[in-house]
Formats: sequence, C-alpha cells, structure tokens
Amino acid sequence: MDAKRILIVANQTAAGSHLKAEVRKRLEAGPCTFTLLVPATPPREHAVWTDEEAYELAGKRLGVAMEGLKGMGAEIRGVVGDPSPMEAIGDELIATRYDEIILSTLPPGASRWLKQDLPHRVERGFNVPVTHLSSESAAVI
Repeated sequence: MDAKRILIVANQTAAGSHLKAEVRKRLEAGPCTFTLLVPATPPREHAVWTDEEAYELAGKRLGVAMEGLKGMGAEIRGVVGDPSPMEAIGDELIATRYDEIILSTLPPGASRWLKQDLPHRVERGFNVPVTHLSSESAAVI
C-alpha cells in the first residue's frame, strides 16, 4: 500500500497542538508522508516589511514546526512558499501530486485566510480534498 501524500499548509499556526494532533491521527491511520508548506505572507505586526523579512519569518516558523512534527515520527519535508497561499499551493502541486491538503488557519475573526474563503477556494481550484483546521489561539508562533 502506497503512503498517502498530504500537503499541510500553515503559517502562524504551523507549530500548533491542533496540527500535531491531526498529524498523529493520520500516522495512526496508516502510512503517510507530509510536506509542510509555509507561505511567506507579510507579517501583520509591521506596517512596513520587506519580502526578505517575510521569507525569514516563514522560515523560522517552518523550522519550529518541523522539529515538533519530526519528533512525533512523521516523515516530513518543509517548504517556504510564495506569499500568496493560492500561488504557493499551486507551485507545490505542480511539483508533487498530493492525496489531500490540510489547511491550518487562525480562528475565525483573526484569520485572513478564512476572510478570503481560502479552504473553499483551494478545494475548488485544485480539485484535491481539503481538511480545514482552526487553531484555538490567535497566534501560535
């Protein structure tokens, strides 16, 4: 049986306990491999930022999250992607075929991705099943 390939898309919630719980559930269900994609979206807390700062912050978030997920025994690789989550996902889907996308967002009200209806846009745009997870706190990292 081939391992299920799952693309995880997260930014501020990449190291969240809700995401670790979902990965643990998937690992218990059967063989799977993961790619964690962190779009280099501009930091909210700065009025002025550079692309370099956005990519650096995404890289830090990716590093923290990868450490936690690898510690659980997940076979995972990490990627910092385009600032636009739709573009970042599209770029990754060109390179690799995935069986599912797990999209992790901040809670409703705090999430720009939910305001953009990203879970539905991703499912319609890429024809890949999407599981949406929402963190409990406003900013995990």
